[in-house]
Amino acid sequence: MRAIDGAVADLKRLDLLATGDSVMHRLDARAKVLTTLVFIISVVSFGRYEFTALFPFFIYPVVAASLANLPGGYLIKKIAMVIPFAFVVGMLNPLFDRQPMAQLGPLAVSGGWISCASIIVRAVLTVGAAFILVGMTGFLSVCQALERLGTPKPFTVQLLFLYRYIFVLTEEGARASRARELRSCGRKGLGLSSFGSLIGHLLIRTWLRAERIHMAMLARGFTGEFHSGQLTRFGARELFFVLGWSALFVILRLENAASFMGRLLAGLLT
Repeated sequence: MRAIDGAVADLKRLDLLATGDSVMHRLDARAKVLTTLVFIISVVSFGRYEFTALFPFFIYPVVAASLANLPGGYLIKKIAMVIPFAFVVGMLNPLFDRQPMAQLGPLAVSGGWISCASIIVRAVLTVGAAFILVGMTGFLSVCQALERLGTPKPFTVQLLFLYRYIFVLTEEGARASRARELRSCGRKGLGLSSFGSLIGHLLIRTWLRAERIHMAMLARGFTGEFHSGQLTRFGARELFFVLGWSALFVILRLENAASFMGRLLAGLLT
């Protein structure tokens, strides 16, 4: 039960971070969404063997998180949760792609290991950029920015509902888990036979509460629009932000900055 409560508090912390006051927080949400989109497209467009070329892209999440005063330890823990899933996606690559692609001392590194490492790095970059975007903007502002950029309104509303109802599900799950612990009389649980009933009751309770929330929203005049008092204007500062970072991403995509720096350093040492 503590794990569920901790997960709820962890999700809410991202929205709390978005209430800060920094240079990044004051930017229009559309500028941050567009920049993050260009960043993600640039990162995922690399070939499977282009591993070292991805590392210069870490400059954007590091600079953005620093300017937004986001806690680095918290972000690293959130991003680290994605690494096992990315490894599962690429763990079979070394078995099917055994052609040597690089030499690490006496060891020959196959293309499968390089492509697997590339998948992990790209997952860290893209998921990290998404977490930073929500942490310095807020999920409501991100959805509103998507709608103002031309995303279909039903999609943004459903996306926001999906995010909000995660809290409904986790809160009902915490109540059900607490009730199960109280009925276990000090034991670890009531056995596997109780899980079927627990999940069924959780589904029914979540459904009924969602209906009550929907009725309350209709009673308050909800028409499918979410209003926010933090709407900002897309000005020259936002335009410079988008164009500056996008130009850097395009340059890093076309030129392998890590390889260039390696050659330059090797030339200075020889």
